[in-house]
Amino acid sequence: MQVSAALKKKTHRLGQIFMAFLKIGPSTFGGGYAMIATIEREIVERRKWMETEEMADMVSVAGSAPGGVAVNSAAFVGYRLGGLAGASAAVLGITLPTLAIVLALSFTFAWFRDNPKVEAALQGVHAAITALILLAAWKMARTSLFDAVTFGITAAALAILLLTQVHSLWLIAGGPLVGLAASFIRRKRGWEVRTEPSHRTEEDRAMLPEYYI
Repeated sequence: MQVSAALKKKTHRLGQIFMAFLKIGPSTFGGGYAMIATIEREIVERRKWMETEEMADMVSVAGSAPGGVAVNSAAFVGYRLGGLAGASAAVLGITLPTLAIVLALSFTFAWFRDNPKVEAALQGVHAAITALILLAAWKMARTSLFDAVTFGITAAALAILLLTQVHSLWLIAGGPLVGLAASFIRRKRGWEVRTEPSHRTEEDRAMLPEYYI
C-alpha cells in the first residue's frame, strides 16, 4: 500500500514536470537563453519548485556544458526534482513541441520565405527575442554579480570576447579557476569569502522549499 502511494506520488510529480516543460517549449521563441526567463517564471515563481539563486547556478552550469542551454537547464531542473526520470520527463516535454513546430515550418518555409510580410514579421520576432535574452542576462546578473571579483571576471570575459579571437571554452574553463584563486587569496588574508549575494540570510536558507519527491 505504501509502495503504491509512493509510486503514485512520484508518477504525479513526473507528470507535473513533463507538463510544465511541455508548456514552456512552444510558448517561448528564440530558444536557448531566451527560454531562461520563462523557465524561471514557471519553476521558481509559479510552482515554487526551486529558488532563484539555485536556478541561476544551474543555468551557469547548463550554459557551460555542451548542447543547448534550454535543454540542459530542463535536464538539470528535472533531475533536481525527480532524478533521472525527472530529467527525461523535462527534456521530453521541452523538445517535443519545438520539434513538431520546426518540422512543420521546415515543410512550409519554401512557400513563404520571399514574402515581404513574413520577412517583416520575422524582423519583429528577432527584436522580441533580443529583449528576452537581455531579460535572462539581467536575471542572471542579479544573482551572479555581487562583489568586485565577479564584476571583474564578467568585464574581463566580455572584453576578451569582443576584442580577441579567444575561444569561449577557455573563458568557461578560466572563470572557475579565477574564482577559486580569488577565494584562496581572500582566506589567506583573513578576508570575508562570499559565494552568493549578501541579502540571502540563514533564515532564507532555512525556509527553502522541499524539492525531493
